Amino acid sequence: MSIVSYKLVGDIGVISLNNPPVNALSQALRLGVQQVIETAQSDASKALVLICEGRTFIAGADISEFGKPPLSPSLRDMLETIEGSNKIIIAAIHGTALGGGFETALACHYRCALSTAKVGLPEVKLGLLP
Repeated sequence: MSIVSYKLVGDIGVISLNNPPVNALSQALRLGVQQVIETAQSDASKALVLICEGRTFIAGADISEFGKPPLSPSLRDMLETIEGSNKIIIAAIHGTALGGGFETALACHYRCALSTAKVGLPEVKLGLLP
């Protein structure tokens, strides 16, 4: 299974992320999300739902990429693609949405979450801006 998949369910496009164990925001995930959203702009969907497989929504940055040169697209590029979508994008949050994962949810036009979901920007405790 690919990290990012897309399917139409009726007139709703479902974007599914599957990057175990915590759906980290790797370069492949960012690129996949951006490509799927760009493709969905011209299909029959009326709205898009962003879901994550496994035990959590996007739990933040991919720490295996720390200390390496940044690869395109950046998180900012992906978030701008989400925000700029001409179709409504809804984040379906479960587990945790931390750091860039919470930023991804905030970039979506709407958010829904399980009552047990946790969100946050832990980088602020280190003096870093999200």
